[in-house]
Amino acid sequence: MSTIDVRKEVMQHIELSMDELLEKYLKPIDTTWQPSDFLPQSNSPEFFESVKEIQELAKEMDYDLFAVLIGDTITEEALPTYESWLMGLKGLTQGKRTGWTQWVRAWTAEENRHGDLLNRYLYLSGRVNMREFEISTQHLINDGFDIQTGDDPYRNFVYTSFQERATNISHRRVASKVKATGNTLLAKLCGSIAADEARHANAYIDFAKRIFSMDGSEMMLAFQDMMKKKIVMPAHFLRESGENISSIYAHFSDAAQRIKVYTSQDYIDILKSLLQEWEIENLRGLNDSAEKARDYLLNLPDRLQKVAERLYVPQNEFKFKWILT
Repeated sequence: MSTIDVRKEVMQHIELSMDELLEKYLKPIDTTWQPSDFLPQSNSPEFFESVKEIQELAKEMDYDLFAVLIGDTITEEALPTYESWLMGLKGLTQGKRTGWTQWVRAWTAEENRHGDLLNRYLYLSGRVNMREFEISTQHLINDGFDIQTGDDPYRNFVYTSFQERATNISHRRVASKVKATGNTLLAKLCGSIAADEARHANAYIDFAKRIFSMDGSEMMLAFQDMMKKKIVMPAHFLRESGENISSIYAHFSDAAQRIKVYTSQDYIDILKSLLQEWEIENLRGLNDSAEKARDYLLNLPDRLQKVAERLYVPQNEFKFKWILT
């Protein structure tokens, strides 16, 4: 049986449990939160007073922290790219409605609330140049991304396991930092999004663990390949108006590193957590190539730690076009 055929068989086997997985990792639509649950209602007598409070607290936010919040929002708004990418994976959709297409659509629908909620908050904050924000969002969807998984579901689930956990960390840290300054509304928004991302991360980690149990050698090689390439964030093509692709991603990343919302240490810690949750050290029945891949992966955190200790992060704030002065 070819490698592609084995992958399809593995994905079809996991698909048999899709009803259980949907119930475990996603929330019922009619009872889960919606953006309107958090933000002031435009027909309320207190609407303008509530907006005034949002704007006063937004003015007080640290510049880098506000920039990271905007960048995170743009990343969430580029959801059409992520859905179309997932729908193109081999062994998942086969061009028809399957359990996997149900997962992708349900995951997309849950994720879609994140961008809607944060977008509305930024609009009400009065601190954002919404046209520049919208230009960056359109560019990111237009440019797509290259996360180097190809159409391989194994590499995809390594990526999504890692990236969803990174997104959880970023939103959770923003929530914690703004809560400490008294911005309880924004803390609640970001905390709710972070909780979704945690569930989604657990889902993809579960998918990957099931693959390891059925096709361990190939999954180990996929894991090694993704870590050698490095896990890039979905916004790595981020740009502003009049600029080239990736013109500001490094500045966005530096801002997140400066305020410790998402750091190189977090990257290492996520890798360590995946090594543990997938029980990489204890997997049996691997072929020679996969054994070598396992050795590489187990030694990788220490190698990355040495690199992180030498990392230089610029201390000067980059002035984003998104933020009104």
